[in-house]
Amino acid sequence: MNFDDLKLSDPIVRSLKDQKYDKPTPIQAEVIPAILNNSDVMAAAQTGTGKTAAFVLPILHKLSDPKNAFKGHQLRALIITPTRELAAQVNENVNTYSKYLGTRSTAVYGGARIHNQQLKLRKGVDVLVATPGRLLDLYNQKSVNFKNIEILVLDEADQMLDMGFIHDIKKIVGLLPERRQNLMFTATFSNSFRALAKELSERAIEISVTTDGETGANIEHYVHPVDKSRKAELLIELIETEGWSQALVFTRTKHGADRLQKQLDKVGIKAQAIHGNKTQNNRMKALEAFKNNKTKILVATDVAARGIDIKKMSQVINFDVPTVAKDYIHRIGRTGRGGDEGKAITLVSSDEFRLLKDIEKLLNQTLPRVEVAGFEPIEVVPSGDKKKKKNFNPRAGFNHRTRSKNRKG
Repeated sequence: MNFDDLKLSDPIVRSLKDQKYDKPTPIQAEVIPAILNNSDVMAAAQTGTGKTAAFVLPILHKLSDPKNAFKGHQLRALIITPTRELAAQVNENVNTYSKYLGTRSTAVYGGARIHNQQLKLRKGVDVLVATPGRLLDLYNQKSVNFKNIEILVLDEADQMLDMGFIHDIKKIVGLLPERRQNLMFTATFSNSFRALAKELSERAIEISVTTDGETGANIEHYVHPVDKSRKAELLIELIETEGWSQALVFTRTKHGADRLQKQLDKVGIKAQAIHGNKTQNNRMKALEAFKNNKTKILVATDVAARGIDIKKMSQVINFDVPTVAKDYIHRIGRTGRGGDEGKAITLVSSDEFRLLKDIEKLLNQTLPRVEVAGFEPIEVVPSGDKKKKKNFNPRAGFNHRTRSKNRKG
């Protein structure tokens, strides 16, 4: 199957060819026909599966159909995302795929001047990408009109629920026309997501191209046991000896991200940190510098990393083990994209073992422990189930300075 088979308009197919996209991904092949058929959709897909294009392409097709088009640019499609970075990324996708169309779009989010966003809205837009809080601010200031909304998209809905946006989402939904198409996308079909989806639509088609514990067959997982006090030292060792040109590193806290960035800079490794305390302008600049290979290491917290879409990301490093197991899946989804090989490397100290076990339970596998020579921990990180230990093969991609070692749990 190719994009021509999906009956998308010629200008959209042309924009896809410009990006050298010939065939739809599995999620796109299933979701696009359903949206074009005017069905409500609830879909589960991991990061890096082409999820954004799965809803952007058919929305643009529908809005550009001369039979349905309004005169002028009136807001007809609303896409709600949990974070600023994701809103900017989705809007970038809309602009890319509408290159040969007359469609207008913009993104609105906190951390940027509301006046500038109001000016763009006054000029008229067909597609609006927004975070919940800023969208309500604009509505309350009568800067946005929902009366012509035909399509509502909730992107990364599970994350919005985790971040406590449920009341804002319900408030926004209550302001929209009752007759509309509802499209809901999530990484996992959690109970809270299903409850929200049921409130929005009783007739939504359920589409899933993954299971909750699936992380991509082209990603290799490694755990490096290490004492907490030596994590930064080990990360520097890996960066230097493995010859990484770039890497995305996750920390649990904002303070931890800043501290690690300073430690890397101190030894001459160019790094930048992004998290919620950074201004939107600083976050976008850091992300652009990383995308343009001007920064070697990007240190990020989980929320700030939403929306990061960087091609050819060879490895993701969990400097801190995430406290919520499914955040591991979100994190490592930044590597191994588009069929490329990727590595998910997690630095684990003994006090994080329970968090690691939660991840392994979600993945239904024991992640191989690979101790780095010279960094063997004083406090041992258990290896887990004996039966599963026999199956792992820590063939490295790591150099001769690393070695695997099993210990009894």
